[in-house]
Amino acid sequence: MNLIYETNRIYSKREDGLLLMEITFPSRDSKRVDLNHVYVDESLRGKGLASSLMVKAYDYIKEKGLLIVAKCPYAINWFKSHEDYQDIVVNVKTKK
Repeated sequence: MNLIYETNRIYSKREDGLLLMEITFPSRDSKRVDLNHVYVDESLRGKGLASSLMVKAYDYIKEKGLLIVAKCPYAINWFKSHEDYQDIVVNVKTKK
């Protein structure tokens, strides 16, 4: 699946324009983004695509030298269960 990267969004569309998956992370300030939306089309759910999209967004945001404020319930729960990705997340910590 071809991903399209924009400044504050990663997504994929079908040839007819149907949005297949999307993650958005608008700027909060010069150092942080709000990861506020994760979406996968119903026809593709249950295949691990949302988790894969989280990793892509994490890598992209980290490469930009930014921090993440997780706002989306899916993102919050994902970070809670993926401790190795919490180093740039400011509001979700499960490591002791």
